[in-house]
Amino acid sequence: MTKALEGRVCVVTGGSRGIGLAIARRFAQEGALVFVSARNAASLDEAAALIGPQARTVVADAAVTGDLERLMEAVRAEAGRIDVLVANAGGGEVARLGDITEQNFDETFALNVKGVVFTVQAALPLLSEGASVILIGSSGSVKALPSQSLYGASKAALRSLARSWTVELKRRRIRVNVLSPGPVVTDSLMSMAPPGQEAVFLENLARMIPLGRVGEPDDIGEAALFLASDASRFVAGTEMFVDGGHAQV
Repeated sequence: MTKALEGRVCVVTGGSRGIGLAIARRFAQEGALVFVSARNAASLDEAAALIGPQARTVVADAAVTGDLERLMEAVRAEAGRIDVLVANAGGGEVARLGDITEQNFDETFALNVKGVVFTVQAALPLLSEGASVILIGSSGSVKALPSQSLYGASKAALRSLARSWTVELKRRRIRVNVLSPGPVVTDSLMSMAPPGQEAVFLENLARMIPLGRVGEPDDIGEAALFLASDASRFVAGTEMFVDGGHAQV
């Protein structure tokens, strides 16, 4: 049986852990050659061991344009093209209105907006005809949460970018979509839990989600596989929420 991504070349930024790692592993399982970038070399080595022989790693900060150019040059040198690009690297500062600093703003938008813009732009010459570009958003773009206005606003920007780029790239049939997870069990989420109360923290979150549980990275990996594969060949310019209904009802 042919695998869904057999022979395809994929790039996943921020792919050394959490959601990015789950996406990279799922792509590799489906036959893709997967280039994974992250800022930490040690975490990339660990990720490569988990992904397997189809992984290639490049130390790169998605908020630094020179690093992105180096990432794309590595892809060009070995594979010559990109069939699937996942702009996953992201993060955010937690601060209430009144306490937001310029540093909070600059760091959040540098990674979540500037980083995505220049990741896609750097990849543009390598994107194949009919390629899939997946921008990792967040249900936080539509579900208002205290102290997360900067993060939510930065992720909301991706929805607008996906619309514009879908129009700009239509002659190359490149599909640009946003994949927006809800709460997912990652190091980032668990860092918000009070020490020693991780189980209670997850239980409380689960109560707010119609499907009754917090998401797992593999839930996002499966959705990303759909957007990367031919199964979504007529899906473009949209936003897919994978949040158990958290921000939908």
